[in-house]
Amino acid sequence: MAVLTLAAGAVAMPGPAAADVDLSRARAHWIDRGTLAWKAPEGRRHELVYSPSGDLRVENGELVGDRHVVPLRRVPGGLTAEQRARWPHLASYDAFRVNVRDVKAVLRGQVVAVERDGGGRLLNATGVQIPGVLDDVYGRAASRAELGPVWRHGTPTLSVWAPTAIRVALDLDGRTIAMRRDDATGVWSVTGTPAWKGRRYAFVVTVFAPSVGRVVTNTVTDPYSLGLTADSRRSLLIDLDDPRLAPAGWKTLRKPAPPRRPTVYELHVRDFSASDRTVPERLRGTYRAFTVRNSAGMRALRALADDGVTHVHLLPVFDFATVPERRADQRVPACDPAALPPDSDEQQKCIAEVRDTDAFNWGYDPLHYTAPEGSYATDPDDPARTKEFREMVAGLNRSGLRVVMDVVYNHTHAAGQDPRSVLDRIVPGYYHRLLEDGRVADSTCCANTAPEHTMMDKLIVDSVVTWARHYKVDGFRFDLMGHHPKAGMLRVRQALDRLTLKRDGVDGRSIILYGEGWDFGEVAGGARFEQATQANLAGTGIGTFNDRLRDAVRGGGPFDADPRRQGFGSGLWTAPNGSPANGTDAEQRARLLHAADQIKVGLTGNLRDYRFTASDGRSVTGAQIDYNGAPAGYTAAPREAVTYVDAHDNETLYDALAYKLPPSTPMADRVRMHVLSLSTALLSQGVPFVHAGTERLRSKSLDRNSYDSGDWFNRLLWDCRDGNGFGAGLPPAADNQDKWPYARPLLADPSLRPSCADIDAARARTGELLRIKDSSPLFSLPTADEVQRRLTFPLSGPGETPGVITMRLDGRGLDPRWKSITVVFNATPSAQTQTVPALKGAAVTLHPVQAASADPVVRRSSFDPRTGTLHVPARTTAVFVES
Repeated sequence: MAVLTLAAGAVAMPGPAAADVDLSRARAHWIDRGTLAWKAPEGRRHELVYSPSGDLRVENGELVGDRHVVPLRRVPGGLTAEQRARWPHLASYDAFRVNVRDVKAVLRGQVVAVERDGGGRLLNATGVQIPGVLDDVYGRAASRAELGPVWRHGTPTLSVWAPTAIRVALDLDGRTIAMRRDDATGVWSVTGTPAWKGRRYAFVVTVFAPSVGRVVTNTVTDPYSLGLTADSRRSLLIDLDDPRLAPAGWKTLRKPAPPRRPTVYELHVRDFSASDRTVPERLRGTYRAFTVRNSAGMRALRALADDGVTHVHLLPVFDFATVPERRADQRVPACDPAALPPDSDEQQKCIAEVRDTDAFNWGYDPLHYTAPEGSYATDPDDPARTKEFREMVAGLNRSGLRVVMDVVYNHTHAAGQDPRSVLDRIVPGYYHRLLEDGRVADSTCCANTAPEHTMMDKLIVDSVVTWARHYKVDGFRFDLMGHHPKAGMLRVRQALDRLTLKRDGVDGRSIILYGEGWDFGEVAGGARFEQATQANLAGTGIGTFNDRLRDAVRGGGPFDADPRRQGFGSGLWTAPNGSPANGTDAEQRARLLHAADQIKVGLTGNLRDYRFTASDGRSVTGAQIDYNGAPAGYTAAPREAVTYVDAHDNETLYDALAYKLPPSTPMADRVRMHVLSLSTALLSQGVPFVHAGTERLRSKSLDRNSYDSGDWFNRLLWDCRDGNGFGAGLPPAADNQDKWPYARPLLADPSLRPSCADIDAARARTGELLRIKDSSPLFSLPTADEVQRRLTFPLSGPGETPGVITMRLDGRGLDPRWKSITVVFNATPSAQTQTVPALKGAAVTLHPVQAASADPVVRRSSFDPRTGTLHVPARTTAVFVES
């Protein structure tokens, strides 16, 4: 190795500063110990310069500071094929050979790539991205390390991965304790005494921080924190095996049996009880509200479980950044929102004044991934938040419901030297995904993490396993999962599958995984790795949200300028609303038929290879039905599709239909279209997913992004006498003002506020659909082959009725009760007949659940055995069974 050294303060070469000298950017990439990838012209001299003291800077056109220079040698032909496959976004970069004896020492300082002309004049200098070389040097050994607090025989050891740190110490209740560095792993650790239990701690990390261009000393909480003090000021040293943190019966807790196919109910912890007067005030909005067995909310959840809901999906319950955790610090709006007009802009205005300091946020802004959120605890300074979280899980399990956690490993609340940055203040430039110039990518809204890096991948797997083993969580929903590598998601799946009841207290194979498989941002199209997107996850058993059916049923998409674009469930062509966004009569009819084809694919579980007759008469597969230029069908197994018509994102189903149905539509018909729309998800072969309150016509007063809209716009009202939330005022301006001209007349219209009878009708009919789903294995077929063999659309083709879908399920050899089940989705405002030749002469009746329905309309559905004709009333989903 040839190293040239120029001491700090050396005389700089004369000449003007080069235009490309920018040490605040990092355009060079040290991808393994021997290779630097950099776009740099030939015929120049290239160097790697490092400074242990981190004081490199440019003065008078020259790099000065405590410089150590390593010549770089260009590699003919650039990166190897293996390197290009590992780093596809750098495939066109030049490659330079790095020959450094002590790579680990270099990585603990500032590193800069330098370009000079033949005379030695500085032409270019840029920072260097180091995640690749860190993984190469430390990854294998570090990935096997135990990080965070680990207890053995009552004694804790604390460990943190900080390979680039100059030194790390432990701050234990204000006392500084030295930590030891393991050179093989880059892990710093210290072993304490049993007296450390319950103590507050942080790591004191001295490290070069590229974001500020100097060595800093940061006092940082533990990325592997299991406990925290209020507002995440300090980590709290707790032992998750401590019996004092376990509720009564925790070790012997019996879970509901794993279902044939999950049915998921999406719920926010604060929404669940914040407006529930049957919950003691001090418990509203907390984990412990789920222990109030006779509250209105818990009675509602038990009733849903009785109907067939199997899992409650909780929006983020890990530690997040944007809510003051002590109740005394939480502000409330100065106005009385209920006293203001339903179309007023005053409600949103006074809520906006406290939105950063009130008690509400969805929580998609992670601080610590493996500690419960403190604002949901009765005392955020106390380790009892762990016990209270477990009480919530137990309360739901004992009510017949499994528990899914919404996890957000794709980004953090902050990066760099921000006080709310954790990962990046310990290993700067590693845990976050950097763009080609070194800036932190933020396509997910915040500072994107880099799960493609070994230790971020390890953090995710370790965190998920902790929630599963120690909190008995039954499933995980990954936010923006398409920003994760497919390989990483498979590692999560494998880690969960290794958990056993005997050894770990949980059956890992029964834990479900699903997430958002969207494809966008700097990783789109496999730019950096094979992503965990919808199509890529086919065959893995990991589910993704099915936006195809959602948009076909609701109409349009979530980002339409005109929210009145209609779909199958909102009156397209059959009940036009007059918006020019819907096109001509002929265009509407064609769109409706295409939407029906998309829904048919959705009813199969969005199977890629399912073959059927499309509305134009062609024999097609699910993949051949278009969805905005992409295939509608993309799964290899039905349970890989999470099928829904609304979720916490975008308008609720009720609000979407308020925009899309003709304004004169009577409330009774609105309820019918609401339930019909929901039926497409509930009776599909995918995993049905229901947003909390949708069964009760929940409205957010047309708010399409209520993540920070306070309790008022996010009310979940269990008492129908309180309404459904519609007419709570114009939704917050930040995300909705462009829709106010459409929203104002709707919110002012009293006919759009449902009565108790309307809300109760929607809830009862949703329950009926859930019980129908649960009544037969035909709605939960296990494989694509079974779906292809048993599920047909007998009337699909050029002669089908626009706005009507007929689906038949063959039960022979599978369903002990019925030979077949036929479902007719009649979204038209008229009664319809559907003649199915295979049913001629058969003994067909209305499903017993609907035959006993409180809905007199569905009870009018009938069958004529002489012709095999099904008669279905307007705006009705009718289910017929063949004995």
